[in-house]
Amino acid sequence: MALPSAHFTIAYWCVFIAAMLPFICAGFAKSAGFGKPRRQGGYDNDNPRVWLAKQTDWHARANAAQSNTFEALPFFIGAVVIAHQLGTPQTSLDILSVVFVTLRVIYIAMYIAGLSSIRTGIWTLALAVNIAILFIGYR
Repeated sequence: MALPSAHFTIAYWCVFIAAMLPFICAGFAKSAGFGKPRRQGGYDNDNPRVWLAKQTDWHARANAAQSNTFEALPFFIGAVVIAHQLGTPQTSLDILSVVFVTLRVIYIAMYIAGLSSIRTGIWTLALAVNIAILFIGYR
């Protein structure tokens, strides 16, 4: 008996991309210390959280975006997996997943840029899309 062939859907690729976004945010947050010795304010890998907590301006916002992006990840992963299990039409799931990741990228950009009102609107849209992903396969 042959096993059904499985493939990585666009939605699953979106999960992977979403899982990488916090690390991109971390890179932005830590970039203030790149190329400088620790004693001159360079990145402190021995105490990274303490060092990051001392950052200001857009570096601090990038660190906050990292935290929020990690926080949004479990719901997105769960919603995509549940949608697949419910037999959601793949094209609809793929489109919503791409929209979610796109909104999260815009969210990160708005967070780093300090555009809090726009950021909150984008966050709300991304949450609504994530809820739609969760329930799109509900019958």
